[in-house]
Amino acid sequence: MTFVTRLTLQSGDRAALDGIVEDIKATAERKGAALKGPHSHPPEKLSVPQRCRLHADDDRHFDSWEYTVFTRELEIHGHDDLARNIASQNFPDSVHIEAEVEQIHGAGRSN
Repeated sequence: MTFVTRLTLQSGDRAALDGIVEDIKATAERKGAALKGPHSHPPEKLSVPQRCRLHADDDRHFDSWEYTVFTRELEIHGHDDLARNIASQNFPDSVHIEAEVEQIHGAGRSN
């Protein structure tokens, strides 16, 4: 039985995101872990409207706040301790990380 840990990292700071991804890759290579990725998603451009006041009757607003979110996905096959250590690291506030763990059963095995 093998575990696959899928890490999804997102940030508006592309340089910080790519630096963390490179650190994860280097750590996985050093530990001999099977790593797939990073897979890059197209940048997502977001726009947030900004009101001048909180009062509901006031229609005045500032220009919308626009920003870009960059996403990278990595998969670590096996090496559960390594995946756990990476997912529990303290990342900069500008980088958001999600970890999804999937259990893979070997062929021919029944439960």
